[in-house]
Amino acid sequence: MEINEAIKSRFKNEKHKASVNLLYTAYWFKDNLVTALKAHDLSLEQHNVMRILRGSHPSEMRVKDILARMVEKSSNVPRIIDKLVEKKLALRVVPAHDKRETHITLTEKGIKVIDNARATIDEITEGLLKINEHEAEALNALFEKMRG
Repeated sequence: MEINEAIKSRFKNEKHKASVNLLYTAYWFKDNLVTALKAHDLSLEQHNVMRILRGSHPSEMRVKDILARMVEKSSNVPRIIDKLVEKKLALRVVPAHDKRETHITLTEKGIKVIDNARATIDEITEGLLKINEHEAEALNALFEKMRG
């Protein structure tokens, strides 16, 4: 569906249209991911933290290092970690050498949940992104140019 039809609006120029189109598409994509993750009892932010932890597994990560890698930088990582620990998906470890620092790692249950969620997200993404690899590469280049 064209963005003009979706939001019943006109745009002053193509850059304005592109900016609204980008936001509209991001929210559309996010809504689809949120819906898919409900089946795994995960929020998008919890999924993001678990994905980061899975990438470093079996190594533990410090909270500040997780935050630095988050897609959404405004996320409350300590609160998200509290929820993951409560669900027994992550474990807090206080290193003997520095009691002020907390390290986080996934539990075995957490590894299974994130691997299953990742498979779901990959499937959803494949279905939603109706572009080929060459188009995806061009889109990535445009996004990176925008953030320049």
